[in-house]
Amino acid sequence: MAVRNVVAGKDVREKIIAEIPTAKIDVMELDLSSMASVRKFASEFKSADLPLNILINNAGIMATPFKLSTDGIEMQFATNHLGHFLLTHLLLDTMKKTARDSKIEGRIVNVSSAGHGFANSAGIPFDKDELNDEKGYSSVVAYGRSKLANILHANELARQLKEEGVDITANSLHPGSITTNLLQHRKIVYVLLRVFNKFFKTVPQGASTECYIALNPQVKGVTGKYFSDNNIEEPQKQATDTELAKKLWDFSLTLIQ
Repeated sequence: MAVRNVVAGKDVREKIIAEIPTAKIDVMELDLSSMASVRKFASEFKSADLPLNILINNAGIMATPFKLSTDGIEMQFATNHLGHFLLTHLLLDTMKKTARDSKIEGRIVNVSSAGHGFANSAGIPFDKDELNDEKGYSSVVAYGRSKLANILHANELARQLKEEGVDITANSLHPGSITTNLLQHRKIVYVLLRVFNKFFKTVPQGASTECYIALNPQVKGVTGKYFSDNNIEEPQKQATDTELAKKLWDFSLTLIQ
């Protein structure tokens, strides 16, 4: 378990072990908004010489006030996309080796959102100054951009892995509207969500689709797809743009240098 809050992570670990005594779980610190933290985590993970079959990129913040990350990048884009992009980039060789050695398909799962449609028609600005423009900042549009980036990242990764002949799939998904504190920065919506939570998914229900993509034999070989409620769905048109996905890939590479 890669977690930002190690104390909370260890509490979850104990709860899981109490329910499933045979579970083997390590808790490691990882802050996706910091490239230094991502690099440290990846280095420590690789030093442990552990196999890696499944990578679920699940961290996320939503509609936050404008802020730059420690690396000087708009915080939602830094946390929701760039941290995952760097983490996947650093762990990919380990996943390839595991897939070869184990003869078991590797799976990469990006947790996106139907909110990728909040990205405006311009999509993602491939210019750091424009990305970090506080004057033109919209917290909802920035969230949409980061979630659009999750889908495009998975699609381009799927294309490259397929071209390389590597037995690893990459997919993205919308987990649904879930009763968590993700909307804490949108106070009115957050209160309404708590009041009308019977219309929203529980956390286990919200985790269903990512677990389905990561584990179910029915999706063996399925790659470069977007899922919702355990089914393949069509995302917004921008999310299927192969040229946009390639541009995002190249832009992300420049940001992690």
